[in-house]
Parts: sequence; structure tokens; C-alpha cells
Amino acid sequence: MPADSLAFLPAHELARRVRAREVSPVEVLDACMAQVERHNGEINAVVTLNPGARDEAAALERRIAAGEDVGPLAGVPVGIKDVTEVAGVRTTYGSPLFTDFVPEEDALVVARLRAAGAVILGKTNTPEFAAGGNTFNPVFGRTRNPWNPERSAGGSTGGGAAGLATGMFALAQGTDLGGSLRIPASFCGIVGLRPSVGLVPTVPQDFMWDPMQVTGVMGRSAEDVALALGAVAGASDRAPLAQPTEGRDFVAAVRQGDARGMRIAYCPDIAGIGIDAGVERVCREAAFALGDAGATVEEIELDLAYGRKAFLALRGLWFVSQLHPHLDKLEHFGPNVANNIRAGLAVTMEEIGAAEQARRRIWERFRQLFREYDVLLTPTMAVPPFPVVENYPQTVGGREMETYVDWIAPTFVLSLTGLPVASVPAGLDADGMPVGLQIVAPPRGEERALAMAGIVQRVRPIPRPPLVAGA
Repeated sequence: MPADSLAFLPAHELARRVRAREVSPVEVLDACMAQVERHNGEINAVVTLNPGARDEAAALERRIAAGEDVGPLAGVPVGIKDVTEVAGVRTTYGSPLFTDFVPEEDALVVARLRAAGAVILGKTNTPEFAAGGNTFNPVFGRTRNPWNPERSAGGSTGGGAAGLATGMFALAQGTDLGGSLRIPASFCGIVGLRPSVGLVPTVPQDFMWDPMQVTGVMGRSAEDVALALGAVAGASDRAPLAQPTEGRDFVAAVRQGDARGMRIAYCPDIAGIGIDAGVERVCREAAFALGDAGATVEEIELDLAYGRKAFLALRGLWFVSQLHPHLDKLEHFGPNVANNIRAGLAVTMEEIGAAEQARRRIWERFRQLFREYDVLLTPTMAVPPFPVVENYPQTVGGREMETYVDWIAPTFVLSLTGLPVASVPAGLDADGMPVGLQIVAPPRGEERALAMAGIVQRVRPIPRPPLVAGA
């Protein structure tokens, strides 16, 4: 098999072939490294390579030859977001303050990926401290979209999404506060899942009781995301927040996914900010195409606009809490991080209280919704990928935004719920750019979100990006 084709095999198929000794972990890594060599200069997805990756792959090969079971991710190359620590590999958080920082210990999610047999290829680009929906920072510059390098790859896990789309690795780890796993998934045409709070512990972190940001994974298919989620989910005595995992089989849920008899709600604009007509058309077509697969699909009204103000208050609390050890360096942060910290410092206790009441209202609204429907579908983004040189789009659906983050409101109002939310490609717009569809599932419903993502992929497949279409 040509190396470029090997690089695009699904993660679950790579792991199967590696375990069966049909291909070696070194061969798989080399195939992905060839894609890094071929495309990273233009796309800028991988910012630091793991110098020990080839040795790790060779060690796996020896263990397999000795008859060992190396785990469900045997030999699968993974990209790690550059806000997540990897022992012995430079981790900058996208900040000049940490340009030369090399952790001594893996983050818990990285340790679990290694224990499952994955090979850490390297670190992927992110905005400084993951602050922003467009991936750029003063250390490594901008990440570009593989579908059109003049467009944004989204953020803040933009390097992970762009690398997946170009075959640089088979899985990508990331984080999601206001949409950081879903925004780039939508822009780059891959699958991203924001899991329930606590399902994948985020360790280490300074905001230990964080009720908003989560750690998760992205892949080119729902089954791959399910496979990786099974490897990294589960409680830890190092983290106070947890979700149950006993008896859960995310991969089986995807493989057995069936739209027949499902009750699906579709809402085109949950955040009240408007939506690009081309984006909405693609999402509507994808949602109602599920009717042909046996589901009942209904358009509903769901107004969560009041969650926008609530999220901004809680986002401010998050930045002050997470970066509290570094508040004395405020003047050394980039404008996005510094302004978010300043905004957080200005938030009042009354605003925090009001934000929590808004979260309660949203939670109760979803409890009611899930009595009538199995899932909610809604566009991931209100806009298509915008020019990469812009920090954020100037308008949404022709309307001026009230705040600079309004354009990501369709994802961040859902972060307030703590529910599992997936983004899956729904199709391509008139410019040939991917459009993502969000799938909101009930509490602890990752299986349902991933199963529906798999169904959408079967009903609405998309090609590879033009950059790698021949691979």
C-alpha cells in the first residue's frame, strides 16, 4: 500500500492491521511523517515533533512480535494539542512565556493514549492558551485550512483538525471550552466530540474544579473518535470531577447506530445571532436526509440567546482561575488572553450568579427537549471558514456582531449544558468548504452522539480536501 494511502486509513483499521502484524507501527509512523513533510510547510498544523516517536513505534513493534497485547490504539499516530503536556517534548501553550518549556511528565490523557498503544507524533498548533476560534500565536504563526489555505482552520484545536484532514496523524487530542473541538472539526471536515464534563479528566490543570472546559478527541470518523474515547475516558484519583464508564462501549454504539425510529429535532439558530444561508442550507439538507434513513425529523424553535451573556461571565471566571498563577505576567500575554483575563477580573459576583441561573434554565430546557426527542441537530458554525489573516469574522449572516466571540455562540451556548456534543461533516458549501452539524445528546449520552455522527457520515459522506484528494 502506498504510504500516503496508509496515512489515511481509519485509526481503527490501522490498529487492527498493526495488531495482526500486517503493517508495522514504524511503517504507519513513516507514512504520517511523509504527510507532515509534504503539507506542514503550507498548513502549519504540527509545531513540534516528538523526537522519540520512532523509538516508541519500534518498541511497540518488538512488543507485538513478542506476543504482547499493546492496546486498542496499537501503533496509531496521535497529535497532541500544544496546551497539553507531553514528557520530554516542548509544550509552549502558544505563548512566548513558555517557548522553551519541556514538561517532565505526561498529562493524564497522553499517558492513557500511550497505555492504549498510541504513538505520539508531536504537538499541534493552538492559539495562546487556547484563547480563540482561529489558530494563530506569536510562537508558531497561523494554521491554514487544508480545503483552502487562505481560510481559517478554526480553533482552538486548529492544528489537530488540519493535521487530521491531511493525514499527518490518525487521531488528535484537544480541549473544548467554547467550541475548540467542534469549530475546527466543522471548518476542516472531520469529527470532533465535546464529551461530558469529567468523562476525560484534565490533569494537570490549575482550575481543578473546572465545570466548563473538557478534554477530548477528534478523528476522521465517528468510529475512530469512539475508539479513542474508550481509551482515555474514566475517573482518576487525580481529578475531582468524573463520569461513569463501566459497561460503556462507544465503538459498538457507532457500529450499531440506526436512525430508524429516532426522533430528531433540528434548529437552525440556537444562539440568536443569525446564520450564513449557505451553511444553513447544508445543515438542513443533512438533518432532513435522516428522514430517508428512517428517522422522524422536526424543525423546532430553541432560543438560547440569553446564554451568550452567561458564557462571557463564566469564560472570564475560567481565564482568571486557570491563569491565576500567571496574573503577574498579564502584560506579557497576547491581546486575546490579556483581554479575556481583564474581562474576567471585571466580572461581578452578581454576574456570576446570573450566569449560573442561565445555565440552570438551559439545563431544564434540555431536560424537556429530551422527553420529546432523542437528539438535537444544529449547525456547528454560523459562518463558513473566513480568511485566515482575520482574527474573527466581521459579520454573521450579514449582521454586525455584538461581541468579538459572538460568531462562535452556536458552540459556546451548548458548552453551558455540560452535555456531550459532537460535530460531524454535513456536506460542502457552494465554495467547496466543509460545513459541520452539531449533535447534542442527553446526559452521559456520548454513545448516542457518536452513533448519530456515524449515521450522518454514512448518509452525507464528503471527499478528502483538494490538497490531498489524490492520496
